[in-house]
Amino acid sequence: MKRTLEQLQAQYNSAAAAQKRGMMMGPGNRGNRNGATGKPQHAMKTIKRTFAYLKPYTFRIIVVLLCMLVNTVTSLVGSYFLAPIIDKLTVVVTGREVEMKVLEKAADDLITKVSKRVVLISGDKVLTYILTAIIILAAIYMVGIATTYLQSRLMLSVSQGSMEKIRNDLFEKLQHLPVRFFDGKPTGEIMSRFTNDIDNMDMMLNNSLTSLISGTVMLIGTLFFMITTNLLLTAIIIVFVPVFLKGGLMIAKKSSKYYGAQQAALGAVNGYVEETVTGQKVVKLFNHEETCVDEFGLLNDDMRDKQFKAQFWGGIMGPIMGNTSQITYAVTIGVGGILMVLGKMTPGILTLFAQYSRQFAMPINNISQQTSTIFAALAGAERVFAIMDADPEAADIEGAVEMNDVKGEVVLKDVTFGYLPGKTVLKSIDLYARPGQKIAFVGSTGAGKTTVTNLLNRFYDIEEGEITIDGRSIKEYTRDSLRKNIAMVLQDTHLFTGTVMENIRYGRPDATDDEVIEAAKTASAHSFIMRLSEGYNTMLEGDGANLSQGQRQLLNIARAAISKAPILVLDEATSSVDTRTERHIERGMDMLMKNRTTFVIAHRLSTVRNANAIMVLEHGEIIERGTHEQLLEMKGRYYELYTGVKELD
Repeated sequence: MKRTLEQLQAQYNSAAAAQKRGMMMGPGNRGNRNGATGKPQHAMKTIKRTFAYLKPYTFRIIVVLLCMLVNTVTSLVGSYFLAPIIDKLTVVVTGREVEMKVLEKAADDLITKVSKRVVLISGDKVLTYILTAIIILAAIYMVGIATTYLQSRLMLSVSQGSMEKIRNDLFEKLQHLPVRFFDGKPTGEIMSRFTNDIDNMDMMLNNSLTSLISGTVMLIGTLFFMITTNLLLTAIIIVFVPVFLKGGLMIAKKSSKYYGAQQAALGAVNGYVEETVTGQKVVKLFNHEETCVDEFGLLNDDMRDKQFKAQFWGGIMGPIMGNTSQITYAVTIGVGGILMVLGKMTPGILTLFAQYSRQFAMPINNISQQTSTIFAALAGAERVFAIMDADPEAADIEGAVEMNDVKGEVVLKDVTFGYLPGKTVLKSIDLYARPGQKIAFVGSTGAGKTTVTNLLNRFYDIEEGEITIDGRSIKEYTRDSLRKNIAMVLQDTHLFTGTVMENIRYGRPDATDDEVIEAAKTASAHSFIMRLSEGYNTMLEGDGANLSQGQRQLLNIARAAISKAPILVLDEATSSVDTRTERHIERGMDMLMKNRTTFVIAHRLSTVRNANAIMVLEHGEIIERGTHEQLLEMKGRYYELYTGVKELD
């Protein structure tokens, strides 16, 4: 049955809410698809934290600011040189002298002084004056072009360097987050943080920040030149500033609430696409294509609506501010024209002020148009920093020791655990595994079998009871050394991009090629590896997509075989292989498990008959324990499962 938009949104947000409450769900209960809703909640805090990444580039930023200053000055001075040129031409055309302001007179004197050094064949003084002015203006604008180029290059290096550091910090943080965090986060949603959110931050630093600073400098510089030129026209333009600000703030307030929702909707779409693509075989198997299309359409429509609102209110600011600036421009020109007719202003000054009125409005328009990028970046930055602020795995206790010379004696004493408060998964579990023994767990799905092995690795910490290895609590060992001494073969296979040999060597990076081959033989993988196009040097693609499911599992078993870990965990390790291959693996497993304490989780009860002890779990409790023969004699739950009197749930 197709889910409604409300149901999809609830599922895509449930785990995020649980994470904030510190109540993340356990394995198999994935719920969240996205962690950000609404507008940025802590804008100033997010801005300060983002700018902290700019500190290593302080010198470059200072140079960028100087370039912006020079570029602004060249733009303003270049405009100022237009006034004496126009007035000079007015004198030539009309024959009427005009009274120049001090700064305009200084510009005129400079052009006249330089023109006297310019020799022209025609000897025309007016032509010489104009050509000299063009040369001076060209030199001024060339300086502006050079500083703009340098500013762009430096700002690119600053933004890209900062984003590199943010990506590194985010990726490093992911490596230190507990398994509990990933249980509630699909891959697509996490990838959205690395791509869309960080890209938006990059655009803000590279474009919006530059526009904001340069626009502010341009505003101050333009205001200074306007005041020194004509106070009346300056006052007219300043009157419109509150209109600019009020309109901009109103639109910004309206648009800000949509940008966080836009990023959240994007994360939801990415999460759904990732899940659907990775589960494409299941989708096709159950003819779920149309339902997927319909559900994706709901999420896509929701994202379209939120993007439309965000982009509309972000994009409307430019036209509104532009039209407001046109009104300012018209009023300024109208009043200036009257002053010129009354002889209170020269044509050059009027032209100059027309130019300045546009230059004054331009940075306001540019800044307002960057609002969409800024809000999107802030919303994305909050999502990125939310992961960085997530609680990492608890640090090793003070005085934690390295796990060396492990014998493999494992004891669980009255262990109780639940993934969620108030929902117990394991209840008062007790078991004892001697060094080299094989302990098997059987029972219905959800009985708590995998949870036991998760606790053994400290993927989760127990609430009550104690787990010891060689008589010492596992909490007294460092996590790294604990996990180095426990090898696992999981039901879900995962291979990395690289050669077959590199994937097997992942279990022990310092293993030699001969040891890798021996491990593959132990796992019964050597024969099929040699049939590959390049043997052990065959490159694996897309999580081993060029191998069968059984072959991928054999490589995972070989990866565990190469490890020298004295404790071995097999979680449905042979579930993906056929019966014939399973028999080959079992012979290899006997060699692999020799002198190792082994915990086996299996639904195929034939694979655990030779276990030293079999634990039957139901509803988080061990209801039966003993050898294969002892449990059959009891004619209890294990007997029912083995004989088929009652199948596994």
